[in-house]
Amino acid sequence: MNEDDILAEFRAAQALLEGHFILSSGKRSARYLQCARVLMDPMRASRLASSLAARLPRDLRGEIEVVVSPAMGGVIIGHEMGRALGVEAMFLERPEGKFELRRGFELSKGQKVLMVEDVVTTGLSSREAIKAVKKAGGKVVGEAALVDRSGGEVDLGVPFVPLLSLDFPVYEPDDLPPELADIPAEKPGSRKK
Repeated sequence: MNEDDILAEFRAAQALLEGHFILSSGKRSARYLQCARVLMDPMRASRLASSLAARLPRDLRGEIEVVVSPAMGGVIIGHEMGRALGVEAMFLERPEGKFELRRGFELSKGQKVLMVEDVVTTGLSSREAIKAVKKAGGKVVGEAALVDRSGGEVDLGVPFVPLLSLDFPVYEPDDLPPELADIPAEKPGSRKK
């Protein structure tokens, strides 16, 4: 899939939203990708994951023993990446505010993990998830995401492969352009705090 094909999938799912959005980082944007919508069609999710898996460097693909993704946004794409790569997939949760493996999920010492997210903006969730995998005994060898919104600036300490890179302008809450300041803000993502 090329970039136009990928964007067509997001548009077909009505997953590219316009308005005034509060991102999980606290910053603001006039555009938001609701990846849950693009992933609600299992066939579309499978196509996107297969395309993302194909973008992974061959040497990285050969190392991956398991896929781990942070709940909630990464669960579906993580599962589909596990299918595309032929490995098991599990997810991290935040029952007490910090990521951890639950539900009987376990990593063996040194098990090589591909972290999979839906969207990476600042990398905060990814770094927290990587830390949780290390604590559980795994070794993150790379990260893949449907969308990189960092403008190519994110450093996760491991190779990072996005399916799509989008550079929507983001703003600090106290430095909004007038056209954005005039629109009520909404927080569409999974972090409500």
